Amino acid sequence: MTQTDHSATAKTGLSRRRSRWNATDLGLIAVFAALVAGSALIAAIPVGGLGVPITLQTLAVMLTGLALDPGRAFAALGLYLLLGFAGLPIFSGGRSGLGVLAGPSAGYIIGFLLAATAVGWLTAVVLARTATRTGKLRAVLLFAAAMVSSIVFIHGLGILGMMVNAKLDFSKAFLADLVFYPGDIIKNVLAVSIALALHKAFPDLLLRRVRTADARP
Repeated sequence: MTQTDHSATAKTGLSRRRSRWNATDLGLIAVFAALVAGSALIAAIPVGGLGVPITLQTLAVMLTGLALDPGRAFAALGLYLLLGFAGLPIFSGGRSGLGVLAGPSAGYIIGFLLAATAVGWLTAVVLARTATRTGKLRAVLLFAAAMVSSIVFIHGLGILGMMVNAKLDFSKAFLADLVFYPGDIIKNVLAVSIALALHKAFPDLLLRRVRTADARP
């Protein structure tokens, strides 16, 4: 085997090792899953006739994606959902079990998983593309990523859930969902602000996968 072959083999092995989760990754997954769970129980305010509540959960969900890569964000929200479906009272209003999938909030709950994963992927793209730029561009792009992810997945699936489980037509479900937009805009601004602070405070921890990807040939 030539020196070049040895070098290629070493790089492949290093890439594989870097792609594996370590104790820190697992800890972050658990912490963010707990954050999402805790946020579901704080200031849950039912709105409208269906009782779908306003909570701080969207803030925690989007922060998870903005702070972590898509794989760890998916794992954190997946862990949260699995624990809730298994019976822990960690859904909004202290609900639990698979029965929540028959309620009007079902679409929002599933949307959390997809939105966190999507914004995690978009965040990695934004961080890589703005690594050498200064100013407010990164914040603006991250906010756009959060809004697009929440509109497509959280609000989109939330409307679908109300149409299926509450038997609403599209126009009524859409109007019922509109009440959440002002709060979500504010929560996305806060999530981006917190995520940027985390990126600055822990660059080696939260941006390492972006940097590793940039360094690969």
